[in-house]
Amino acid sequence: MHIGRRYQLLPTLYWSRSLIVGPALWATLITALYQVAGWKWLAIPWLPLSAVAVAVAFYLGFKNNSSYDRMWEARKIWGAIVNASRSWTFTARDMVSATFPDHGEATAQELHDTRQTLVLRHVAWLDALRHQLRRLQTWEHQGSHFDAIRQQHTPPEYDEDMREVLGGHLTSEELDEVMSKINPAAHLLANQSRHLASLRARRLIDGFSHAELQRLLVELMAQQGKAERIKNFPFPRQYATVNFFFSVAFCALLPCGLLRAFEAASMFVWATIPFSVLVSWVFLTMDRIGDWSENPFEGLANDVPISSMARGIERDIRQMVGQEDLPPARGPKGEILF
Repeated sequence: MHIGRRYQLLPTLYWSRSLIVGPALWATLITALYQVAGWKWLAIPWLPLSAVAVAVAFYLGFKNNSSYDRMWEARKIWGAIVNASRSWTFTARDMVSATFPDHGEATAQELHDTRQTLVLRHVAWLDALRHQLRRLQTWEHQGSHFDAIRQQHTPPEYDEDMREVLGGHLTSEELDEVMSKINPAAHLLANQSRHLASLRARRLIDGFSHAELQRLLVELMAQQGKAERIKNFPFPRQYATVNFFFSVAFCALLPCGLLRAFEAASMFVWATIPFSVLVSWVFLTMDRIGDWSENPFEGLANDVPISSMARGIERDIRQMVGQEDLPPARGPKGEILF
């Protein structure tokens, strides 16, 4: 996630440079053929081209709104995870207790260790989930260009070993069990549920506490499922692909439609080039913004910052159970926060 107040002009021009150079070369070729070679038939009326421009603009708006909805939904999902994580922690801290009239036998140290286990397993779930969401899908941006961007900014998940990270929160037995599963994050929530059932059987939590903690687990599983839905189901390829074709087609015809407009206005016909470049840059950049906003967990600069959010949750909930040796907060790299 870019955390600066706005993108600066020069970096914006740099990352969109191919959307400037290509239209500039094309507009120069069309204008030269029209003016120098005398190919007057290249000029086309502006009216039909303007109809195409309106259609492409509407389609671009639809695509960008849909892409933004995916990104914003991902952010709302992690906002819900923040809230549920805090609720899980203070509920487990206060309700795993030996103060009930029919409580089972448990020492103060055992109760303390139980609370810590429930919280640390939740931290492991956060780490497992963010690692799973960062795994690249075939439809996400890949290739040497995007690999270079990831190497430049380096999301934490690409530098960490998931097993090593989870090993800091789990016993070796549970770590081996979880890492052998298809979906380690979901299995960690299942282990939490099994642990709660054990505590209830020993009467270390009452029925109300058990139901409340179980409700929070169901909420966390629901949020994980929502995040996985965005991750594992792409923005429909027909919308993404056809919109790009429409934009390119319009930009290719654009200089042909501007030739006579400038000529009729007694202006320098070569002004077709900069105006074609400007309009093409606007349309193609809008298409690219939508394209780069479709996948909010792919490890690029427009991602939802799940790494820093997970670390923030970890620091918050560890402190709730009395831990003082907290991991450092994750800061941005330049103006990019993961």
